[in-house]
Amino acid sequence: MPDLPSPQDAAEAALFSECWDAVLSYADLCTAGSSAAAELAREAFAEGIRELRAAEAGSVRGTGRRSSRLPRIPLLLTAVRTTAAAWEEKERGHKLVPELRLWLHSDEAARYTGPPLERPLALRGLRDLQQADAELLWLAEAEALPLPLVARRLGLDPATAADELTQVARLFRDRCHRNHLDSPMDAECRSYARLLDAVTRSPAAETPEDLSRHLATCRRCAEAAACLRLNTGTLPGALAGGVIGWGGLAYLERRRRAAEARLGGGHPDGPDADHDDPAGGRGRKARVVRHGPMAAAVVVSLLALAVSLMPFGDGGDPATPAADNDRGGPVAAPAPSLPPVGTAPSGSARAETPEPSTPSAPPSRTAPPSGTAGPAPEPDPEPQGTSSGAPATPGDDSPAACVVDYDVLNQWPEGYQAAVTVTTRHSLDGWRVAFSVPEGHRVTHMWDASVHQTGGRVTAAAADYNARVAEGARLSFGFLTARQGTDTQAYDFALNGRVCEVA
Repeated sequence: MPDLPSPQDAAEAALFSECWDAVLSYADLCTAGSSAAAELAREAFAEGIRELRAAEAGSVRGTGRRSSRLPRIPLLLTAVRTTAAAWEEKERGHKLVPELRLWLHSDEAARYTGPPLERPLALRGLRDLQQADAELLWLAEAEALPLPLVARRLGLDPATAADELTQVARLFRDRCHRNHLDSPMDAECRSYARLLDAVTRSPAAETPEDLSRHLATCRRCAEAAACLRLNTGTLPGALAGGVIGWGGLAYLERRRRAAEARLGGGHPDGPDADHDDPAGGRGRKARVVRHGPMAAAVVVSLLALAVSLMPFGDGGDPATPAADNDRGGPVAAPAPSLPPVGTAPSGSARAETPEPSTPSAPPSRTAPPSGTAGPAPEPDPEPQGTSSGAPATPGDDSPAACVVDYDVLNQWPEGYQAAVTVTTRHSLDGWRVAFSVPEGHRVTHMWDASVHQTGGRVTAAAADYNARVAEGARLSFGFLTARQGTDTQAYDFALNGRVCEVA
């Protein structure tokens, strides 16, 4: 395993500190253990830094222009993906998560190394921007950093950063539109290309029914719609999916939570007062996709990105993404110095333990019709690793075991993304949160917990890194759901077999 490169100057040292956490976060998603994550991150970081240095050396001096390349963080994240592909070819793929290994052998993965005109639209559009503009767009949209922090990092005026970001987003849109027209496409896609541009320019524009049907069946045009529609919240997903590929949406969620934690929204130590430029940022609420005809574009785009994330299984437990660091907290900003060579990165190591066993299936329950109250849930069987509180008994008037905050972060006609935050009244040494979803809904992916579903009853079980929860503290996990109908509500929450109150 190669040593990490040594910074050549103070500016490069700051770059290392800024980018290492992003690389480790994505490597952690790609691998099946902390030591493998550290190994993949080190190899990819070393390769990415060599590529960055070569690009800097190849800059056109005196013209203010640079060779066409990605911004620093996405370039390093791409190095993680290409290093993982090299592992797979060199019989080291057993260290990668199964979903990534399948993706690496798919036609979707081939798009990222194939002919330039066949590559994802967001990747081509980002490369077409000037480096400063591309850095601004990525840091603000994909890394979820607040604009004042982004402005300080890039040497911009904080008072005008919002206007500059708006201009850059429009420029990115124009580049994507031009690249979309230059892409090889069939006659039907070509006939809708200019109409798609006109419809996505105006937030109030109605989408013709025939265009909506086309976007629901054509992945390439739906990807274009996600890049062109700037006010629907699809831009971060389009960037991550187009540039990173596999694991893009999960990476976005981790960076959002890391930004929140870094500024004290969940980090036990609060903001780091000793650092004026934290690597996280103010957490931003995930944007909710608007309802309306253009949601069809978002549907296929997000579904295409979800395919990039992992294959959906027909049953059983999908593999859980590799754990975040420090007992379930998001991968937080790194310390200014990188970890010593040959050791797991500080603050990100987690024990190499087997995956927690799949919990036994709880009783199947049928969701009540929308708008009506369902029958009182039966307590789930108590798992190993129970809370310290006494179990519920018939006639017990004690308060609920926990308070649940259920939030739908994003939705489209065929699915939605939700987050669950549970505040427990008792300390926990292992936990299992059970809840019901409407009939016909299927949880296709979950992070920060393993998932088991029987009928409409879903159980989220703690991972090894976030099993312990202090009294009055919070645990959280998120998931993607494929649905039938329009309902997005979950209900009948229970923590370790005890009924929870929904906030």
